[in-house]
Amino acid sequence: MSKPAPTVRETLLSSYGTLTMSERKFAAMLLENYPGAGLASITVVAANAGVSTPTVARLVQKLGFTGFPQFHQALLAELEAKASGPLRRRENWVREAPESHLLNRFSKAITSNLEQTLANMDSAAFDSAATRLADTSGRLYVVGGRITRALADYAFTHFQAIRPRVTHMTSSSATWPHYVLDMAAGDTLLMFDVRRYEKNLLRLAQLATERGVAVILITDQWASPVAAHARHTFLCRTEIPSAWDSNISTMMLLEALIAATQEGDWPETRARFERLDEIFDAARLFGK
Repeated sequence: MSKPAPTVRETLLSSYGTLTMSERKFAAMLLENYPGAGLASITVVAANAGVSTPTVARLVQKLGFTGFPQFHQALLAELEAKASGPLRRRENWVREAPESHLLNRFSKAITSNLEQTLANMDSAAFDSAATRLADTSGRLYVVGGRITRALADYAFTHFQAIRPRVTHMTSSSATWPHYVLDMAAGDTLLMFDVRRYEKNLLRLAQLATERGVAVILITDQWASPVAAHARHTFLCRTEIPSAWDSNISTMMLLEALIAATQEGDWPETRARFERLDEIFDAARLFGK
């Protein structure tokens, strides 16, 4: 299998040692905002980098282009490839590796997982779950297991910004009865459970559903036993060439649910975001 032609970025990095100081200045600007910084006219990109037009012209010729128009077209082609489907993107990710390399096998597995997860997704169930996640008349609880607690933490951080009355249950099952004590009909429990399935999560789902709580389960393709108690169950493909399962398709689904929940009541969510930003500014947590 022939190796694809190198990208402009790869050519630029491999030639970096031969560039003059002014050429490196332009290169740094391009790499910082790649490939967008090189998609204007030669005079504009030169001015943005604080170098002369002849400097840019000399650099693109050093990179093997006949002139700036050919350089510009190469960047446009890369931008198009970047926005294309998974197969095209995969070629860019692993262009330096042989087909048998782990990177290739890994990316094939991930791409397949995403495709199969989406192919088997019930869009009506997805919409219904997103509606529940956006319903602030009840409290939203979020919990994960030994591996999936990272997903639960990620979910909590986002849902807490989107809506009020969100509780992140700790990873210690010994504390769960205290959360169950306050659960009521109309509440929602978002659960993450992948193999090895955890008995404590199953018991928590049983206790929650007995109180009229709607369980939304995100699990793997083999389905956690929690599914028997869940209002909605989403199966995500997780197998990869590794001793570990992958959570990429699981994260994809979670981020889609976060986006759908955000849009469920966008005016209120937007106002909440604005209030949160005001608090961030007052607390001086982030730099401008």
